[in-house]
Amino acid sequence: MAKESKGYQETVEIPQGITVKINGPKFTVKGLKGEVSREIFHLHVSTKMDGGKITFHTDSSRKLDKALVGTFAAHLANMFKGVTDGFEYKMKCVYAHFPIKMSVKGKEFVVENMLGENKPRRTNIVGGAKVAIAGEFVTVTGISLEEVSQTAANIELMTRIKDRDPRRFQDGIYIIQKGA
Repeated sequence: MAKESKGYQETVEIPQGITVKINGPKFTVKGLKGEVSREIFHLHVSTKMDGGKITFHTDSSRKLDKALVGTFAAHLANMFKGVTDGFEYKMKCVYAHFPIKMSVKGKEFVVENMLGENKPRRTNIVGGAKVAIAGEFVTVTGISLEEVSQTAANIELMTRIKDRDPRRFQDGIYIIQKGA
């Protein structure tokens, strides 16, 4: 009786105009918009670069290890998309009575007069993400999906209202569109 292969693998093709360097667990992807690096490593997942393809492989039959192979392939695909197209999150500022004043000061996003508060609310802009304010709209852009999405999430969480009825107090800054 022959044994069945327990392995699982996924292959990601490297698009034209993109260079990939693998130095141990660190992947560096360089494209038109810039360069992004990330450590992708797990004990049970091996990586092989063959010309214009990168293959993630596991010999394990565990669901977790198979899921990690897919996750690593998705991370690499997001890196490719970031250095070619970039990522953009659009957000909208909503208020009922007190007008919210937004500004960017260095690597910090500042919201003043939220519900008439005297103390401004602040949050960090993660990594190389860029924040632009145009009227009531906020745009977060960058080449790393993690940095852009975390910055947008930080802004959204910073304006969350606690200890009040969320059906009545809907002031805040909310993500309205995600894309490349």
